[in-house]
Amino acid sequence: MMIEVLKSKIHRVRVTQANLNYVGSITIDEDLLDAANMIEGEKVQILDINNGERLETYIIKGERGSGCVCLNGAAARKVQVDDLVIIVSYALMDFEEAKQFKPSVIFPDSATNHLVK
Repeated sequence: MMIEVLKSKIHRVRVTQANLNYVGSITIDEDLLDAANMIEGEKVQILDINNGERLETYIIKGERGSGCVCLNGAAARKVQVDDLVIIVSYALMDFEEAKQFKPSVIFPDSATNHLVK
């Protein structure tokens, strides 16, 4: 049996931009992607803490060290700059494998979107 489980999570990161006139997706600082074990093109779910919106899109790699979290295209209508969001991705795996799996969860500084050391 295969089940879908949490693979990666960026917890409480601040939206820095919302760009309506873009093809779509979410642009995320490459440092955050590396720390959360996420990759460009990966499907993610965006959970907006401020307004309760939940949406799905895919990742575009942002400039390393920029702190960028930008919702693009139609998703830009669902968030406001400075909203706090949770970004999650899931993986499909065997039930027994899932019992042992440990997701990558990071807690960046929500004021700067940089990793807390």
